[in-house]
Amino acid sequence: MSFVNDNFEMLSEIAKCIAEEFGSNCEVVLHDLTRPYNNTIVAIYHGHLTGRKIGDGGTNMGLAILRGTAKAEDEYGYINYSDSGRTFKSSSKYFKDENGKIVGSLCINYDITDLISLQNSLQQITNINNDINIKRSSSGNEIFAKNVDELIDVLLKEAIEITGKNINDLSKDDRINIVKYLDEKGAFLIKKSAEAVADRLGISRFTVYNYINA
Repeated sequence: MSFVNDNFEMLSEIAKCIAEEFGSNCEVVLHDLTRPYNNTIVAIYHGHLTGRKIGDGGTNMGLAILRGTAKAEDEYGYINYSDSGRTFKSSSKYFKDENGKIVGSLCINYDITDLISLQNSLQQITNINNDINIKRSSSGNEIFAKNVDELIDVLLKEAIEITGKNINDLSKDDRINIVKYLDEKGAFLIKKSAEAVADRLGISRFTVYNYINA
């Protein structure tokens, strides 16, 4: 049994309370991080905002924390951007077991896109120019993938863009660096991710493992 599973009713009710309080622009997600990463979401409210549902996986931020390449710290009020261009103000609370291991999280994503548009309109009307301090997550932009295949694709795209090359022009060193980047981001914590990466890079699964240890 896990902390989230043992306290599911209470945590789910808290998530529902937050979502109902702030309305349909507020997505609240409960993750059980002891489950396989492709289905960590055990409760979600207003999932239409990111297109996710119960049984879907976590984000790149959770992967990096589980991998140990990002600090396992609660974060509040950071800004995220979805693929559809929406802006979210997000907060993430992590749950730990008695050994200090991350076992779950409660995440809030509030869509502030319309509020920003309203703010800009008011500034134009009142002719006031204020600098807006935007707080970003220490882990970078959070990816709201609908499934782990999509998450792997986004991380792989990031890694390839860093090389500045087309995927067909990658050298062996480029592929090694890409695999190491994905490993650092926790991509290989996902079941069968090595096969997916190997297929996209045109190499074997065993080559992927060799590159990780290169």
